[in-house]
Amino acid sequence: MFAHIRAVLFDLDGTLIDSAPDLGAAADKMRTDRGLPALPLEHYRPMAGAGARGMLDCAFGMPPEHPDFSAFKEEFFANYEACLTERTQVFHGVDDLIQRLRGHGLAWGVVTNKHSRFTNPLTQAMPLFASAQTVVSGDTTPHAKPHPAPLLEAATRLDLPPQQCLYVGDDERDIQAGHAAGMPTVAATYGYLGAQADIRRWGAHAEINTPLALLQLLRLT
Repeated sequence: MFAHIRAVLFDLDGTLIDSAPDLGAAADKMRTDRGLPALPLEHYRPMAGAGARGMLDCAFGMPPEHPDFSAFKEEFFANYEACLTERTQVFHGVDDLIQRLRGHGLAWGVVTNKHSRFTNPLTQAMPLFASAQTVVSGDTTPHAKPHPAPLLEAATRLDLPPQQCLYVGDDERDIQAGHAAGMPTVAATYGYLGAQADIRRWGAHAEINTPLALLQLLRLT
């Protein structure tokens, strides 16, 4: 389906790794530290892709305009930094997918809105990312997704034109960024979509419900 692709770029949380357990734990610790009852992981999972904003909304119903949001966000960040990889795992099939992509000579990398404060130690701790040719974080460029700048930065680092890079993500912002950068896009429906997501409205060029389904789209099976 996708011709002339020479690299595959991926979103991180909800696409390559299931970080919801650690993100949820960081937010839930804030509840229990305040004497509030713990909430189950499934309460947090649908909003894991929205970072601190999503986790604080789940834990406290706190919007970004709340006067305490900034302080709560920093507390959440500190909690999350302390447990980055305690429960986080690579999604089933991702290791095999990366191995197959590399076996066919395709480059690969990560473009995430997660700040380098978290991205760097996390990717350095997980063996999967040792072979990534580039990792672009949310603060690598002046703009985060859905702005195309991070994706264009990744393409530049790989010395490839954007149209030869495929971008895979589990959020509408990923698809918007891919379109803006001139990259073909794939929506990962196994990620943190949430109940309200209407994937068809995103306009992705294709969808996959497992990581390994990407191989069929690239005709690498």
